[in-house]
Parts: sequence; structure tokens; C-alpha cells
Amino acid sequence: MDRIRVLEAERNAKVKDLRALLAAASQENRPLTDEERPKAEQVEAEIERIAATLAFEQRAVEYDRTQAVPLEKATESGARFDTVGEQLQAVFRGSDHRLVAAASGLSEGVPSDGGFLVQADFATNLTNSAFETGVLASKVKTVEIGANSNGLKMNLADETSRVSSRYGGIISYWLGEAGLKTASQPKFRQLELTLQKLIGLFYSTDELLQDATAMTSIVSEWFGDEIGFKLDDGIYNGTGVGQPLGILNSPARVTVAKESAQAAATVVKANIEKMYSRMAPGSLSNAEWYINQEVWPQLFNLSQAVGVGGQPVFLPANGMAGAPNGTLLGRPIVPIEHAAALGTEGDIVFADMNQYLLIRKGGVQSASSIHVRFLYDETAFRFVTRVNGAPIPNSPLTPYKGTATISPFVTLATRA
Repeated sequence: MDRIRVLEAERNAKVKDLRALLAAASQENRPLTDEERPKAEQVEAEIERIAATLAFEQRAVEYDRTQAVPLEKATESGARFDTVGEQLQAVFRGSDHRLVAAASGLSEGVPSDGGFLVQADFATNLTNSAFETGVLASKVKTVEIGANSNGLKMNLADETSRVSSRYGGIISYWLGEAGLKTASQPKFRQLELTLQKLIGLFYSTDELLQDATAMTSIVSEWFGDEIGFKLDDGIYNGTGVGQPLGILNSPARVTVAKESAQAAATVVKANIEKMYSRMAPGSLSNAEWYINQEVWPQLFNLSQAVGVGGQPVFLPANGMAGAPNGTLLGRPIVPIEHAAALGTEGDIVFADMNQYLLIRKGGVQSASSIHVRFLYDETAFRFVTRVNGAPIPNSPLTPYKGTATISPFVTLATRA
């Protein structure tokens, strides 16, 4: 313990030196000079070296304290953390036999730089919270990826038209007695998704770090909310490069053109009717309207021409005195933050989220660093979960009768 106190004193002294070096620049509201910068970098390097040594010493003390109980035995004997806050305190110390180092991609030699698997039940709760918090993530099809896999490959029907065959080649026909039978077979395509990392950062003050209960509440609620928010953004707007492919970038979406001479940044009754008509019939019972909150006034003003006048088509019979209907043409309206600004494609989308596939892999990883925000007496915690997603169809579909293509994802073109 004396060795640990010595190292802590050295580290604190170096931090004080660094703060002194930065004080002048901070007071004068300027960057470090060419002379000051090398000195500051040298002191910072010394702080990191001392911190790494200190982490080793702390782990050795903990190892001695537990009489070198093997991790497997400790787990078997029920050595578990009671809360995620308690585990984060241990991650910060990097010296608890209950911690399990991440398998790869993170340094295991230096606990403060490395990563640890979040305890299984906490990991499940954090991940489930994210998927339940997300408006879209809670509605899509979700597949859990197994331990020995890094992604998913699915064989799907390669179907772009139902005019002469279904599922890319299957046909059936009425046949008279002794008629010649014609063979047919579906055409397949492969949907391949590789897991991508979704990373969340959480900064804890030294005071908060001492309160495991508060840590548990903040991490469970705020981290879950943020991951859910980012998942929804990927599902709606994702580029498909290092992140999910969003419905607004999907080649399967159908985009309805604006009306002739339609004013900029408006939504009119004809837009809604045409979007509804382009929804795949099999998806109508599950489709919902996703809107930016700026679209609400446009919906309130939708009207049906009657003779020389008109009547509203969205407000209830008693007008503004009652709450507006939560449906449009019988389907729910869901405002989301990820929808585009009024007048831009994506401000209103008619979509069946059951036609979107999201894969995820259990095992949230947690790591901490005392260096990132040491000047503010804060510790950075990093959480990593692995997910990916994409729409199941890859193109609009030409129906058996009619020429207008249909899709589970229908957008309205930009009205500039």
C-alpha cells in the first residue's frame, strides 16, 4: 500500500504541474505556445506512465487480497456485482477479480486503457433498454447473433415484379386434363449484414464515481436512451457504411413526387393519398406515418373540397376543442426527431418497420480512462455494443396489375 500511496502522490504532483503550465494560456484565452506545448506533453506522458504503473500495483494488491482466487472459481462461487454502478467503480480501479477482460480489440495489459465485459445481466438490461427506448428499434425485426458469428447471411426472394411470376420466378396455372406441366423456381438473392460497433461515452465526476446507486441510475437510463436514439437514427437515416442502412437511403423506397405548383415546405391532401396508394398491400395493416413535428400544422390544415368550400379531413368533428386523431387514413402517426425538416424528403414517411431487419450481438463492453478528462476530475467510461441493419427488400415492386411500383417504405419528394 505504501507503494500505491507514493505513486498516487507522484501522479497528483504531476497533475498539479500540468495545471500550472496550462493556467497562463487559460487565463489569457490562448493556445499553448511552441515552448509551452512540449513541456505540457512531457508532463502528460509522465502522468500516463505513473497511472499505468499504479493500475498494475492496485491489481496486484487486489490479487493478494483475494488470495489469488482464479476467475473461474470466483464466478462459480457467485462472485458478482450487485449493480452496474458497482461494476463501473471496479472498472475504474481495474483491480477486481470479478472483472472479465474483453476478448479482443482492447488492451488487457493496462486496465485503465483496456476493456471489460459488462456482467451478463447488466449487459442484457442495457441492450434491451436501448432497443425498447428506440421508437423504431422497438418495431423492427431483430435477430440475435450467436457467439461464433460476426454477422448474418439470409437467402431472400429476388423479386422486382409480380406481373408474370412471383418470388422471382414461381408460377402457377390452371391446367386441363392431360395438359403439359411447366416447371418454375424462385430466384434468390443474399442479404448480408456484418456487425458494426456502436459506441457510447459517459463522463463521471470523481464525486459521482463514489456513488454506485447514482451511477447505476444514470448509466442505465441515459446510456440506454442514447443508444436507442442512435439506433433509430441509423434505421431512418443510416448510410450503410460502417452503420445500418436507413430507409431514406434504401433502394427499395418509393418516392412520391410533389404536386404540380405545390408550394415549398407544404404537405397537401393529394400527397397523403398518393403515398398511401404506393404502400405494399401486405404492409398496410402494419404501416405507420413517421413525421417531423413541423409537419403537424400541415396535417391540421388538410382539407377536402366540397362544392365551393371545404371541410377538414384530420381534425375531429368538434374541431380544435378536441385532441387531433392519432391516425391518418386509419394508420398511426408517430412524430420522431430523426425525420427531416419540413419540405425535405423524409419529413413524412409511410413505412412498415416489420420489413426492416436489425441484428445485434450480446455482450456490452465497458472500458475506462482517467486521462481523457483528468483536468476536470472526471473519468471517461466507454460502452460498445455491436449491431447492424437494413431494409429486407432491395427494390420497389411492380404489382400484378397496374404500373405504379409499391414498397413497404414510401417517402414524399422534397418540396423546395
